[in-house]
Amino acid sequence: MKPYLHLFDFSQKINYKTEILAGLTVAMTMMPESLSFAILAGLPPLSGLYAAFIMGLVTSIFGGRPGLISGGAGATVIVLIALMKSHGLDYVFAAVALAGVFQLAVGLFKLGKFVRLVPQPVMFGFVNGLAVVIFLAQLEQFKINVNGELVWMSGNTLYVMLGLVAFTIAVTIFWPKLTKAVPASLVAIIVVFLLVLGLNIDTKTVKDIAAIGGGFPPFHIPQVPFTFETLQVIFPYALIMAGVGLTEGLLTLNLVDEITETRGNGNRECLAQGGANILNGFFYGMGGCPMIAQTLVNLSAGARARLSGIIAAVTILMIILFGAPLIEKVPMAALTGVMIMVAIGTFEWMSFRIINKMPGQDIFVGILVAAITVWLHNLALAVLIGVIISALVFAWESAKRIRARKYTDENGIKHYELYGPLFFGSVAGFMEKFDVASDPEKVIIDFRDSRIADMSGIEALNKLTERYRKLGKQLQLKHLSEDCRLLLKNADGVIEVNVLEDPTYRIAGDI
Repeated sequence: MKPYLHLFDFSQKINYKTEILAGLTVAMTMMPESLSFAILAGLPPLSGLYAAFIMGLVTSIFGGRPGLISGGAGATVIVLIALMKSHGLDYVFAAVALAGVFQLAVGLFKLGKFVRLVPQPVMFGFVNGLAVVIFLAQLEQFKINVNGELVWMSGNTLYVMLGLVAFTIAVTIFWPKLTKAVPASLVAIIVVFLLVLGLNIDTKTVKDIAAIGGGFPPFHIPQVPFTFETLQVIFPYALIMAGVGLTEGLLTLNLVDEITETRGNGNRECLAQGGANILNGFFYGMGGCPMIAQTLVNLSAGARARLSGIIAAVTILMIILFGAPLIEKVPMAALTGVMIMVAIGTFEWMSFRIINKMPGQDIFVGILVAAITVWLHNLALAVLIGVIISALVFAWESAKRIRARKYTDENGIKHYELYGPLFFGSVAGFMEKFDVASDPEKVIIDFRDSRIADMSGIEALNKLTERYRKLGKQLQLKHLSEDCRLLLKNADGVIEVNVLEDPTYRIAGDI
């Protein structure tokens, strides 16, 4: 039976009790987070729960690996805040659907492998920046609507909010010391909810943000003009959201691979994410991607199959259909406290412990990525800039490694044995190694321990060959790869080829 049907293969060893309990736990931890992120972005709270249901169900069935949990994630929603404020809800849904199309394209063209290019310092900066963004966003919950204008809380209203938030955080911290059978965030929300309800405490609730109607996700075609101007508006947001979702998703997939010592399929995960976000755009969902915290909750609960993710999604739908009136009464202080703890848990505190052991350039990249994430709320741009800077640093370090061993043999032939890669960054150093005017009539350049990496290196060899030829000297190039020899048009007739030793370099692709 095909791997994606293993859920229904009863010959597979699945602990159904573990999967079901893990799914219920994931649902309870995902709901407050998805709800909070929707409210944070100014979206209807229910759109966050719809996204959690749609993302969770589609990716659990069709995604790149079992155990990975997707939902309405803050990483992608943050991207859409500016669009929501400037153009409204329907433009957000159109952007989410277009982001899904981009993600489908990445999966179809098998581009998921490029997540391997994200260095660890960039990951540290990305995660730390996201944690700071989540934390700062919670400060908005300390504002109330007065005559249509948001103002900071003061007096008893502020003290009650601060007290409930602190109590939520305390429960979240100390509950796991008693038992881990029920998620601490769920317990904190329930306890604060009962406390507010029992003591009739006047505080900000979800209903103060928006009313929630509990129904099945409605089909809704985004009411936007089908014009090029609309595409210009939503295109950058959709592209950034797709990039953020794929980046976080594929990196989370790699994390699950390491934990479970198995291998997922990145391209298939891209396809599942894309399909789920297209559905989100037409079924009132705010969009999303794999969620690191919920995935770790799922794995720590012992889940290893797709069933837990399906159970989580269906549980969220049942709560939407039958528990919406209760959700409206949830105190915002409880959700704020939970999200503060999510931010604290998301932050890579170990990056402080190893900062004195990291190279200076890696520290700079990590801080820069975090700063861009916090400043612009653009996670994809932050990661892209981090990758580019890391690549340039690597190129500079590699460029300094090219060197040549020179000697003249008993026949008067000058030998240059190259070490290190020949590419755009090392071309200048390469050309400085040769004394064309003083060299004898015959010169051999040995590439046994070198590699021509790009067209800049090939063009440098073409120029060097021509310089020797103009002086009537013979230049021989040994141990070049076959593809490079074919491109060295100026070296025809002077390349010494050893077929048995000349390697052919190929690029490894995904299996």
